[in-house]
Amino acid sequence: MTIDDIPAQRDEAPQADPGVPAVPSAPRGGPAEIVLDTVTHWYGNVVAVNDITMTIGPGVTGLLGPNGAGKSTLLHLVSGFLSPSRGSVTVAGQSTWHNPGIYKVIGLVPERDSVYAFLTGRQFVAATAKLHKLPDTDVAVARALRMVEMDTEAADRRIDTYSKGMRQRIKVAAALVHEPRVLLLDEPFNGMDPRQRMHMMDLLHRLGDSGHTIVFSSHILEEVERLSGTVQVIVAGRLAASGDYRTIRRLMTSRPHVFQVASSDDRALAAALIGRESVNGVELTPGGGLEVRAGDYGAFSRELAAVARERGVRLRTVLPADESLESVFAYLVAS
Repeated sequence: MTIDDIPAQRDEAPQADPGVPAVPSAPRGGPAEIVLDTVTHWYGNVVAVNDITMTIGPGVTGLLGPNGAGKSTLLHLVSGFLSPSRGSVTVAGQSTWHNPGIYKVIGLVPERDSVYAFLTGRQFVAATAKLHKLPDTDVAVARALRMVEMDTEAADRRIDTYSKGMRQRIKVAAALVHEPRVLLLDEPFNGMDPRQRMHMMDLLHRLGDSGHTIVFSSHILEEVERLSGTVQVIVAGRLAASGDYRTIRRLMTSRPHVFQVASSDDRALAAALIGRESVNGVELTPGGGLEVRAGDYGAFSRELAAVARERGVRLRTVLPADESLESVFAYLVAS
């Protein structure tokens, strides 16, 4: 047997059809901007979005915020599913409310499974293509399926046999089938395995780089950090911070931190910590232990052990008291 007799190892990834482009080179009709001008929306007495003004242009933008912050409401306003109670929302210069024509410009991937489970994946994407009255449904469907790596036998299986990650990808394919200039995705990575997630991030990057306007929501900073150039932080319906992810990361890590510390000699440790550059304040708690407010998380963490060692104090407990995601976002609102 020679090396020529050994069959080549097959790649698990689907083979690309050279006749079907992976990603449009540029959005048809040119780039599109999303503009929100003093937008407020309330449900009864509940204010879900509160006086938000922002402009989102081509590229990838992440909406970051805890669950219930108003991210989904914001995306529904942009997609025309909700009307602003006050203010205005436009996409590509058009108002989104009561404007069916806007769906030629927008593709939406909702968080909830809005799919017909009795259809195959291919049939579901084809139905969306037909609703858009595309001239060549088969080509559009093949292109969309390939973009999300669903151009395999799975495309001809019923959706009710799909995993959560596959359902997410088929929803993205349906949203992309008409080649929209704007793509809105609500928590798109839920249920995806690491490989699917990396492929989806790469796809969104390429769409953004080619001039499409991509907006996705997430409550996970690392997802936004890895994918988007611009971050809009939404908390309790308000725009809490805006900028590139490095700016937002700095705001989060440089905020004051509170630690609960218990030791063998709390008074001696408190005296030693007061005046340290990384420490903003120290209080003895009634039940024993210390509450330490630190301005620099890393510097305090390094100094605490050294100070305790110098004073002969044994550390029993060191716990950050305010490291929940909600507390981080609350700090950004107050900044």
